[in-house]
Amino acid sequence: MKILYIARSTLYSVYGGDTVQIVSTAKYLRMQGVIVDIKLSHEEINYEEYDLLHLFNITRPADALVHVENSGLPYVISTIFLDHEESQKVDKGIRGMASKYISADRIEYVKTIARWLKNGESIKSRQYLYYGHKGSIVRLVNGAAMLLPNSENEYIRFVNRYQVPAPHSVIYNGIDIEVFGGYKKQETVHDPMLVLCVGRIEGNKNQLNLIKALNDTPFKLKLVGKPAPNHMKYYEQCRNAASDNVSFEGFISQEELIRHYMSAKVHVLPSWNETCGLSSMEAAYMNCNIVISAKGDTVEYYGNDAWYCDPGSPQSIYDAIVKASEAPLNDRLHDKILTEYNWQKAAADTLMVYKEVLNIESIAKVKEVHQYEEQIKVTI
Repeated sequence: MKILYIARSTLYSVYGGDTVQIVSTAKYLRMQGVIVDIKLSHEEINYEEYDLLHLFNITRPADALVHVENSGLPYVISTIFLDHEESQKVDKGIRGMASKYISADRIEYVKTIARWLKNGESIKSRQYLYYGHKGSIVRLVNGAAMLLPNSENEYIRFVNRYQVPAPHSVIYNGIDIEVFGGYKKQETVHDPMLVLCVGRIEGNKNQLNLIKALNDTPFKLKLVGKPAPNHMKYYEQCRNAASDNVSFEGFISQEELIRHYMSAKVHVLPSWNETCGLSSMEAAYMNCNIVISAKGDTVEYYGNDAWYCDPGSPQSIYDAIVKASEAPLNDRLHDKILTEYNWQKAAADTLMVYKEVLNIESIAKVKEVHQYEEQIKVTI
């Protein structure tokens, strides 16, 4: 079995959660004997070498369409469906103004064109230019053998948005236990006044409201991550707003990141939308108490083992951090991640999907579509 992964052209230069998901899933599939090649969307590819395409990021259909058109291979899609509509509406810049008058899909269409013109991320599919952003997403889903959302709630959100029920199998995100499992628990400090936030600095991650929440408080806030390329103004806003108790650590090594997780008692990610928040998952495994917003699909992952905040309210973020800092450390989430949310399990579940698609693709699709057509009348 030889699988071709198609990823965005900036997969390695603009590091994100999808980078971790793609690289980690491929790593553990290879350990199970599956040949997996990761190709960036702009690369030339000999499709005849492969049995199956695995596409990532349904919100970037321009990256995928040309490979579907040219390969003729069956394909699955890890949707990684983040809906930025709410964060765009609170943006005080051009994105915020546009979102009041233009649909989220049209904004994404404009952003794709802008990435082409500004960053050189070429659009190789004429179909994308013709059908537009939403139409291209619908075409991709209608042709897919299987969707692989990172939660059941993600799938429901996606189908409610685009009204395209499709066969799906949930593949939960996780952590790399080989990387994080070697720490010694007795060496952890977990300072209750040290708060950590790991993630790209951008509007969706909502670091600005986090800074406002903790400015000039007894807490020390460490922000780990680089600014996203198209969010430099937001990064400057964060730097200008930060008081002396807020530090910007930039991008750091995995070893140094683990030391940060071992030092802080609270990790906070007050995002406007997250499928799970991989840094929150890593921090939880390292026994940090987790503060996160309920936007997106986080509740399906963390349940009652996290403190939830309203991303639009610095006071709500502060109150949740105080509660998490004062509460005992929670081992339940650590144990759940160890068994349910790790890349070994994600790879094993993904392999089962590959085998199903390659053997009974058409039967599975008909069965799953009929099964979920009635269920997707739920409105979130």
